[in-house]
Amino acid sequence: MGLEERLNSGEFAVTCEMAPPKGVDTAHFRECARAVKGRVDAVNVTDFQSAVVRVSSLGASVILIEEGLEPVMQITGRDRNRIAIQGELLSAGALGIKNVLALTGDHPVFGDNKTTKPVFELDSVNILQIASTLMEGKDFAGNPLNKAPEFFLGASVTPLFDPMELQVIKMQKKIKAGAKFFQTQAVYDVEVLRRFKERISELNAKVLVGVIPLKSPGMANYMNKNVPGIYVPDEIIERLKGAENKVKEGLKIAAEFINQVREEKLCDGVHIMAIGAEENIPILLDMCNL
Repeated sequence: MGLEERLNSGEFAVTCEMAPPKGVDTAHFRECARAVKGRVDAVNVTDFQSAVVRVSSLGASVILIEEGLEPVMQITGRDRNRIAIQGELLSAGALGIKNVLALTGDHPVFGDNKTTKPVFELDSVNILQIASTLMEGKDFAGNPLNKAPEFFLGASVTPLFDPMELQVIKMQKKIKAGAKFFQTQAVYDVEVLRRFKERISELNAKVLVGVIPLKSPGMANYMNKNVPGIYVPDEIIERLKGAENKVKEGLKIAAEFINQVREEKLCDGVHIMAIGAEENIPILLDMCNL
């Protein structure tokens, strides 16, 4: 069962995120992919995450297909104009990639090529509009395609945002542009998700809550200070401080959160972002009986 079918069935969906290799050795990437094969509904492939040069999301998505997994290809507006975005989307469709997650993208100043000139001709809403237009059998200039691609379009959302009304408005714009599912920024407080669910109850979209397993108190403090939309409660940080094996405790905290989300039916699934520790994803899945 693919991601779209899983979400439409009402069953709890599971996706995870993998960063493509920085170089052409794909052995570790393939090993991590095989470890979650049959355990997740789809695997997100980041698109030059944090503006760092890697194998492209399109290329890594093809590798996942070769390994028998369903990819979610991410595409940002940071590095491409509308011609390049349409070409990348058509390439994805021709290669059998169905799931596409549209993002605006991080500014190059945060990456490893800080003087790179950003494009940003299109934001995430524009990319969704372009993908939807391609699905109608024409390009964004109105020229016909010999065959239209089929996409299951997604976007991102931040449940912990002030004011929340702005996130809801942007979600509405993304849904109107074609988004069928959303993957959230990482959440650590169930109450945040409860409030978010209540606020978006009238919106017609599936939501997968983002989970980043913590590795240390330092990681939690860093995210609190530097990553907008993420807040790790003090009690979780103290719990990590007191743990002998902090990585294992972080996975346990993540598993408890996922299980509570499932029990309360607060969203349609979970999106696990291991951030460089993809080998821990099967362990977390085991802890959640997923």
